[in-house]
Amino acid sequence: MAISSATLFDETPAAGTGKPALARVLHVINGEHYSGAERVQDLLAAELPSLGFDVALACVKSDLFPKMRRSTTVLYDLRMRGRADLLPIGRLARLVRDEGFSLLHAHTPRTALVAALASKATGVPMVYHVHSPASRDSTRAARNWLNERLERLCLGRAAAVIAVSESLARDTVGRGIDAGKVFVVPNGVPCRTMRPERRPGDPHWTLGTVALFRPRKGTEVLLEALAALRAAGLAAELRAVGGFETPRHEEELKRRAVELGVAEAVHWTGFTRDVDRELREMDLFVLPSLFGEGLPMVVLEAMATGVPVVASRVEGIPETIRDGLDGLLVEPGNAEALADALRRFIDGRADWAAMRRSAATRQAERFSEHAMAVGTAEVYRRVLGLDDLNTEPRP
Repeated sequence: MAISSATLFDETPAAGTGKPALARVLHVINGEHYSGAERVQDLLAAELPSLGFDVALACVKSDLFPKMRRSTTVLYDLRMRGRADLLPIGRLARLVRDEGFSLLHAHTPRTALVAALASKATGVPMVYHVHSPASRDSTRAARNWLNERLERLCLGRAAAVIAVSESLARDTVGRGIDAGKVFVVPNGVPCRTMRPERRPGDPHWTLGTVALFRPRKGTEVLLEALAALRAAGLAAELRAVGGFETPRHEEELKRRAVELGVAEAVHWTGFTRDVDRELREMDLFVLPSLFGEGLPMVVLEAMATGVPVVASRVEGIPETIRDGLDGLLVEPGNAEALADALRRFIDGRADWAAMRRSAATRQAERFSEHAMAVGTAEVYRRVLGLDDLNTEPRP
């Protein structure tokens, strides 16, 4: 069932070129959220046609993504009623055959299973995108174990694996995946209009964070750091943008804010599609993640918007933010260190203006949405044998 009508392969030009597409690619995605990985999928759907690939999307958990996406590509509903629901596999295989798709691109352990079995049934190759470490994706050990085993099993079927950071590539190879088929394609975002400079002498600081709030995001650590700043007499407040993974976690975070005496200084704004607008309201962007990050899109968006970043030194984040140049990095779970890093900006020891300029330049040069699409297209070309690339697989 298509959420919007499908088009036929031989009638579909590559967008913006007027020429037939090199190949049709079907991205198989979850679709229940619209956070970092979903924004990658949305941007790729918009950018890849200009590079010769006709892209469509198929959701197995159609919820927020169909409502919030910005790309206008064809979107299919392959809704699964649970992990044991195998009917979408047959539907996906028929869709691949009927619509002439040349490549499947999966993004989660769940979609890897569906795409791997459809790939086996149709002979169409599969690419898998590693957005975060499956073994450290949540605080639920059983779920992590299951997802990691499922992902590893399905990766054996993948013709290529895209990792969004060098750390994830090393992790993937360390799990027994052939290094020759693992490629690093960093995430990327469009360049933004930078937020205005801070007013000289303004004592008020708005800290901000954007996330799907869940235990691994370390929001409790940020609340503790905020309490320390306010206890020192500093005029700081927190703008927390995003939804909560569960009502229970929402209750826990809000209760913790009350216990720390900062409830009135925390503004929970809820989910928004317009992340840029929220970022422009922030003086500092804070990502206190404990683990489980690949290469966070929201860090790149903050860099592009000119909001200096203070983040945990976990996984792909140090590959993006150079400590002391583009922002400040702290050890995860350390509220005291986080408060001190924030205080360095507030009291002028860290150069707010210089770091934001450096970060914006770095984002534009290394982490654009076009660079992400070009890297992905190169992987597609290699898998499909479309030309002889000199790009070497990354270890």
